Amino acid sequence: MHKAIGLAEAVEMIPDGASLMIGGFMGVGSPHRLIGELLRQGRKDLTVIGNDAARPGVGIGRLVDAKAIKRMVASHIGTNPEIGRQMIAGETIVELCPQGTLVERIRAGGYGLGGVLTTTGIGTVVAEGKRQIEIEGKMFLLELPLTADFALIGAHRADHIGNLEYALTSRNFNPIMAMAAATVIAEAAEIVPVGVIPPDDVVTPAVLVDHLVEREKLNGR
Repeated sequence: MHKAIGLAEAVEMIPDGASLMIGGFMGVGSPHRLIGELLRQGRKDLTVIGNDAARPGVGIGRLVDAKAIKRMVASHIGTNPEIGRQMIAGETIVELCPQGTLVERIRAGGYGLGGVLTTTGIGTVVAEGKRQIEIEGKMFLLELPLTADFALIGAHRADHIGNLEYALTSRNFNPIMAMAAATVIAEAAEIVPVGVIPPDDVVTPAVLVDHLVEREKLNGR
């Protein structure tokens, strides 16, 4: 089954106001072509779930610069002063979530779990408004699962049916996000024939990938 789709066609499926999980860590492993096309098509009022807000002009930071994000869920925003300014000004809703808790909430969403119990945040502002559950004399926060309309995934290599391989840091959030969205759109630095990626190196199997963005043409080819 051939899943390749044009970049513009892929982004046309994403409406204003959609919720997006965007992989990557400080822009490393992020789907940069998809982010660029979201900007070109003028998407707005997006909910973005990602590890961080990257930096101005980089990765998710480009969506921040364009004020395309209405709400963001992330583990930190300290490297992007613009999202901090928007949060303080009330222009963007920002939910900060400890990094380990964030990835577990995404995993819970992908696995169909009812939530995550964690001690992280007990006794801090993180606990405000959240259920606390006592288990054998110890208090835990109940953190709810995270899912999204779309997961935008950046991979190192893909084959023609959509099996994905990651490199280094790009392996942190991308694979788990591919489990937790209704529609998964992946872009890869390289698309290779089936069989080139060793089976043991496939991290996200093709069954989870709905659409694979066609490779970028270089010099018209």
